Order: sequence, then C-alpha cells, then structure tokens
Amino acid sequence: VQLVESGGGLVQAGDFLTLSCTASGLNFGDYAMGWFRQAAGQERDGVSCISHNGAVISYKSAVKGRFNTTRDNAKSTLYLQMNNLGPEDTGMYYCAVKKGPAWRYCAGVPYYEHFGDWGQGTQVTVSS
Repeated sequence: VQLVESGGGLVQAGDFLTLSCTASGLNFGDYAMGWFRQAAGQERDGVSCISHNGAVISYKSAVKGRFNTTRDNAKSTLYLQMNNLGPEDTGMYYCAVKKGPAWRYCAGVPYYEHFGDWGQGTQVTVSS
C-alpha cells in the first residue's frame, strides 16, 4: 500500500488550501480514510475521518465548518479542503487507512492507533 499526499505549502492566515492523498495497492473504496496533522513537538492528531463510501464524515472540533473532507473512489484519491486557515493549522498533514475489524467506518474523530499505511506527509505552514 502506498499513500502520497500533496498540496501543502506556505500560506497566510485566512487563505485556503486543498490537500490530496492518492492511494495505490489497495481497494481504496473498501476502506475508511483519515487525515491527521502533527505540529512540531506534538503528537499526531486526528483531523477528519471519512467512511468508505463518503457517507459519514467526522471532524476534529477545531476544524469543523472550515475543513471539508471528500473522496473520489474511482480515482483512489482523498481530499482535504481547508478554508480560513490560521497559524494553529500549521503542521505536517498525513493521510492513512483505517485498520481493524471496522475498516469501512469511522468512529468519530480518528485516533492514530486505528490507522496505518501512512503517507510521507505534506507540510502546511500558515503565517499570521
């Protein structure tokens, strides 16, 4: 399994970015997917989870109303549209595949121990 994130960059507060995560080596449409971010010196934190068919999406409270997660199973690609970015959104953003017996579904905000096959990440830096 390979996950490749892209779309990060340096932006100003209030700007927007859309991240992409392209998957290969798995039946992408069978799995829930998660977005995580890790700020310098901090633990990897769940941002969003989307069920295998995109019907159920959960978000970390700090990003609700600003971030939008979607997926295109035909393209094996996961997206994270981030609006009204702030310095607190700075970090390395990762996508990952849901593991375990409920691999198709999300259980609220994703917890990193329930996910695997991590990509290399894409850096998002928001200046104030």
